[in-house]
Amino acid sequence: MNSDANAPPPSNPDVGTPVVGASPSPVTLPRAVILGLAAVALAALLVSSFLWQKLSGIQEQLARQSADTAAQSLEARTLARQANELSQESSARSALFEARLSEVALQRSQLEDLIQSLSRSRDENLVVDIESSIRLAQQQAQLTGSVEPLLAALKSAEQRVVRASQPRLSPLQRALVRDIERIKSSTVADTPGLLIKLDELVRLADELVLANAVAPVAATVSPKRLPTETPPTWWLQGLQVVRDEAKSLLRVSRIEQPEAALLSPEQSFFLRENLKLKLLNARLGLLARQIDSSRADLVAASLALNKYFDANSRKTQTAVTLLQQVQSQMKALQLPRVDETLATLTTAAAGR
Repeated sequence: MNSDANAPPPSNPDVGTPVVGASPSPVTLPRAVILGLAAVALAALLVSSFLWQKLSGIQEQLARQSADTAAQSLEARTLARQANELSQESSARSALFEARLSEVALQRSQLEDLIQSLSRSRDENLVVDIESSIRLAQQQAQLTGSVEPLLAALKSAEQRVVRASQPRLSPLQRALVRDIERIKSSTVADTPGLLIKLDELVRLADELVLANAVAPVAATVSPKRLPTETPPTWWLQGLQVVRDEAKSLLRVSRIEQPEAALLSPEQSFFLRENLKLKLLNARLGLLARQIDSSRADLVAASLALNKYFDANSRKTQTAVTLLQQVQSQMKALQLPRVDETLATLTTAAAGR
């Protein structure tokens, strides 16, 4: 080795000028710096320890969370499996409920159809019952000549329709009300008075004068003789009798109907009897409420009365007047009809 290397440095060198080729001398750090570095190192160690502990806590927390998550996942899978089973069971129950619901709906529709059928049947029975009662009351009114049975039947039918409360029966209720008002406002002829007049006509039939009847010869009244007058001789009396008989042999009169002039006494008897039969038939028809036949018999009696009997006779004129009164009152004898109600009943029975 070179001996110059171990030689000491010169005694008075310059401090700021390095020596070329010489090795650096060790640097001595101040104590404060060393303490600062030691404090920093200790702080870094403490921070590292704190961070390590915190990281360990985080790892433990993550582990616990992972375990909790696994447990929750297992529980969720269990719940999902239970939910799936419950869903399947619910689906089965839902299908069963739907089947039962469809069955109940079918039964309900059948029940509604049955109720509607029963309701229609009840309405039809009500309509048929009302129609039969009104027709029976109409026959009773025709037989008795009074509108009271028909009016009572219409009022009862109206009350039954109101209690039924069916909208389809509203036209029937309106028709019943109109017929009741019309019957109340109508007038009916006096049947007993008509019967009395017919009896009077039957009684007058035997007293009527025929158109071809010979007028009775007035009895000859002998004039009162004065005491001084001489009594008539027998031949004058005989001449008077012959003259009266001659007057009765020839009669001049005007007869409008040739058939009336050709009646014999026997035929006159049957003519009166035929007239009485016509009047009696009209009376019986009135009692039986056969108005049309009674009118026909009265017309036939009126024709016979005007054709075969003397129109100038007082009794014939009285009979004609009575017969005209009976015929005029027979026009008001027709009972009011309930055609509107019967037509509405027919429509309701047909279901329209």
